[in-house]
Amino acid sequence: MFNPFQKTYTDQEIVQFEFLRNFGLFASLSNKELSLFLPYIHERSYLKDEVVFFRNDPSHAMYLLKKGKVSLTLDIDENFEELGELSHYEMLGENCVIQGTKRPMNAIVSSETASFGVIPQDNIFYIFESHPEVKCKMLEEFARVNENHLKMVFKHYRSAFGLFNLSEVFKQP
Repeated sequence: MFNPFQKTYTDQEIVQFEFLRNFGLFASLSNKELSLFLPYIHERSYLKDEVVFFRNDPSHAMYLLKKGKVSLTLDIDENFEELGELSHYEMLGENCVIQGTKRPMNAIVSSETASFGVIPQDNIFYIFESHPEVKCKMLEEFARVNENHLKMVFKHYRSAFGLFNLSEVFKQP
């Protein structure tokens, strides 16, 4: 049924909603809920070999990769181990939805250029405070993403015949 009082969105806003829905944490949000984030998305561009963030940096923003590629690495002493490469429509820094978190890895641009939509953590928490249903949906999706990552760790651990001490992963700090 048509509701003449329902908010309508511009073509540009609809494009932004479609962009956001490419990223798991936003997939279940309505247009109205997605519209809360639009004023806070900042466009940011990087050149090849520029650092998006280093491991152990505070997680102060979420990065939505629009174009380009980003290499994820883990630094061990003075060596860097390649963990993988992300390309367009992949998210970096999603752990910023949790207060006080740090980056678990390094993110370095591996293509000639990369462009992102960046949402600062302060703006995300502002939305969470005034819209607990948005917080709930996004945190549920964040938990699903982390569950999938943990399943992959166990899968690769088993296939590698336990070449690292898994008990170290579960020690409390």
